[in-house]
Amino acid sequence: MDTAVTTAHPGTRVGAGAKARAYLQLTKPRIIELLLITTIPVMFLAARGIPSLWLVLATLVGGALSAGSAGAFNCYIDRDIDRVMRRTRGRPLVTGELTDREALVFAWVLVVVSTLWLGLLVNWVAAGLALAGHVFYVVVYSLWLKRRTSQNIIWGGAAGCVPVLVGWAAVTGTLDWAPVILFGVVFLWTPPHYWPLSMRYREDYQAASVPMLAVVRGRTQVGLQVILYAWATVVCSLLLIPVAHMGVLYTSVAVLSGGWFIIEAHRLYSKVIRHVEGSPMRVFHASITYLTLVFVAVGIDPLLPF
Repeated sequence: MDTAVTTAHPGTRVGAGAKARAYLQLTKPRIIELLLITTIPVMFLAARGIPSLWLVLATLVGGALSAGSAGAFNCYIDRDIDRVMRRTRGRPLVTGELTDREALVFAWVLVVVSTLWLGLLVNWVAAGLALAGHVFYVVVYSLWLKRRTSQNIIWGGAAGCVPVLVGWAAVTGTLDWAPVILFGVVFLWTPPHYWPLSMRYREDYQAASVPMLAVVRGRTQVGLQVILYAWATVVCSLLLIPVAHMGVLYTSVAVLSGGWFIIEAHRLYSKVIRHVEGSPMRVFHASITYLTLVFVAVGIDPLLPF
């Protein structure tokens, strides 16, 4: 059943509070939260301790502004398919709480401010990385890949890995193998995180003519790919142990939470091949918990004496 959506018709005055909430929604704040979860721990790892709290705050604000701009551009680009999909009919460009012009100006202002903020208050390496991730998400994923290939989320997901690099560069002014490995963890994690969601909303993507893997290849293929990428994610996370000299805490969390993530992926596939009604959202939520645990361990491990 469709969720009722309040639509502001053209000419209807939208209150200041509703307008502010609409601008916030345009930035996709839940995605920003997930991106920041990966930024802070990497800064602790790069500092091998507690970094400057001002530096952490400046990096988070700049990163949030950059990610919010990318989300706003994405809402502008996808406003046509958002009207078709039940999951996205409440977005402000669909309801009319914001005009297309308001959204576009807002997105441009945020990206300019975020780049200058990071460049002037953090460093230009971090600013350049954030801008590159922003351009990749908006141009490569939103404008090019999303509507053209079932591999969209694999390569488009690379933009979501950039905060890891930004966090490291904010502390060190350069890059190293440790952030590259963590980039790989988020990159490999993105498909088994997002594909279960696409299974849940398969009809939506089909109606919007977005070639997600669940639409093009079906549930069985999605289930198999989720398993393969879950294994690859966990293996990649273990590479950080020798490279960054991680201790007992990170090792334990990476192994135990990774094993749980893999088990959940296998359970989903088992139900799919037996044509039993599965729960793809269980894997979706498990993936978020897994990534959170791993990155919390990344941040805490350098603080421990063992």
